[in-house]
This record gives sequence, structure tokens and C-alpha cells, in this order.
Amino acid sequence: MNDHFLGFGLGLRTQHFNDVLESRPDVDWFEIISENFMVAGGKPKYYLHAIREQYPLVMHGVSMSIGSTEPLDKDYLQRLKLLANEVQPQWISDHLCWTGLEGVNSHDLLPMPYTEEAIDHIAGRIMQVQETLGRQLLLENVSSYISYTESVMSEWEFYSEVVERADCLMLLDINNIYVSSRNHNFDAQTYLNSINPERVRQFHLAGHSDYGTHVIDTHDHDICDPVWALYRKALQRFGAVSTMIERDDNIPPLNQLLDELQIARDIAAEVLPCPHAGKPAAQLEIR
Repeated sequence: MNDHFLGFGLGLRTQHFNDVLESRPDVDWFEIISENFMVAGGKPKYYLHAIREQYPLVMHGVSMSIGSTEPLDKDYLQRLKLLANEVQPQWISDHLCWTGLEGVNSHDLLPMPYTEEAIDHIAGRIMQVQETLGRQLLLENVSSYISYTESVMSEWEFYSEVVERADCLMLLDINNIYVSSRNHNFDAQTYLNSINPERVRQFHLAGHSDYGTHVIDTHDHDICDPVWALYRKALQRFGAVSTMIERDDNIPPLNQLLDELQIARDIAAEVLPCPHAGKPAAQLEIR
């Protein structure tokens, strides 16, 4: 059993705050969007602390812009650290991307050119972030819709090398791998086979919009069969990895997400040799 295996979780969304507190659903843990709670107080913080008393949490950011050439936002990092001190998350993650230019946030996760220069730049910035936070960072692969003529390696080679040089960890988004494999015509299995299992701490699962000629990571649909199939292959490759479902638009009632989460549990129970793989983390002995 992976020492860091939390079980099966959901992204915590405002629409479900009351349901979570009232019904205590069979969810092993929740992932919060860090920026939504980097405030002094108010209702979001009330619900956050109430839910934190009942469930483990992890923090997931969307604004670190680790790939930017602009200086790291020290104020942002201090507020992130303050929230982490409040929440005591199991871990903190963000994305392998840049998000804007000259202080303007694009509110999108923009891919990097896959170059040696970019690797050195990002690895150094990650080490600064980890020193500030006092813990390892999880870095997520993003979906992409463009490629750079400057790139000299594959996405998985780039991602792996950044993580190794920075000595950080991976949040492997299975849906993003599928989306990018369709958009850039690469083999998703090759991607999985090239990742070091010792670096993988968490999986993301989500839905997307398929336009035939291209796929957009929209998080507004149920998870499709090809992504479930890729998740099965990821479990075969990496073993028991904490898994959660993201839903950010067309958000259904909590019970529908719980049904979808059960699919992940069932697949894990079929694939993994551990007889407890499909059970809630509360029933597991996790160190």
C-alpha cells in the first residue's frame, strides 16, 4: 500500500458545502481550490473549517504561474502558506504552466515550450516555492492545444525532468493526458510508461468536450470511457494512487458525483492486488 494513499476524493465546490456537512458522504477526502479560500474570513472559511474537521483536505492552486518569466509573487506565496498553516493539507499542488503576462492573469493554464532552458528556469522556481512552503510541491500536467517550434523533447520527457531536477512530486491528470494525446496525436500509454512511479502522488479525473478534430478540457461532462480505460492503465502502472474527480461546470448533485467516484473505486478494486483498494480510506491503515 502506498504510504500516502488517501483513497478516493472529490473537488470541493460551493454547491455541495451544505450537502457535505449534512449528509457526511462516503468520500475519503476533498481537494480545495486554494485561491477560493485565500481570504481573511467569511462563509467560505466557515465551511472550509467545518468540513476540515470531518475530512482530510489537499490544496490545489491555479495561479502560481510557475513557468512565467516574471518574478514569483511572494505575496501570493505567503498567503498560500498562511492558508496551509490553517488547513494543514495532506499536500499542495499547482500546474506546470504559465498563466499571464505583465501582471495580467489570462485565467487559463498555458503550456510551456519543452526546452532545456525552460527546465532549468522552472526547476529553480519550484525549489524557491518549496523552500517558502516548507514542503514538496505537486506539479500537474496541463492539457494543451498548441505546440512550440522551440520544443526539443516530448511533454512527458519535459515534465519528468522538471520534477526530477526540482525534487518535487507529480499530480498526474489522466484526462489531460488523454486530451493532449488526441490534440497532438501521441500515444497516451507511452506517456504513462515514461513517468517515474515514485514521483506520482495523486491522480485527477475529469470530463471534457470532444469536437472530433480536437478536445477541450472543460470539466463539464461525466468522465468518458476512454479516460476510464486510461485510468485503468495508470493504476496498472502506478498502483494505488490517491484519486479524485474534478467538476467545474454543469455541476450535478453530489449524489451523481458519488456514483461516478464509485466507478473509480470499482476499477481500482479490479486492477490492484490490494484487497482494500476499493474501500474508503477511513477503513485503511495509512501511515
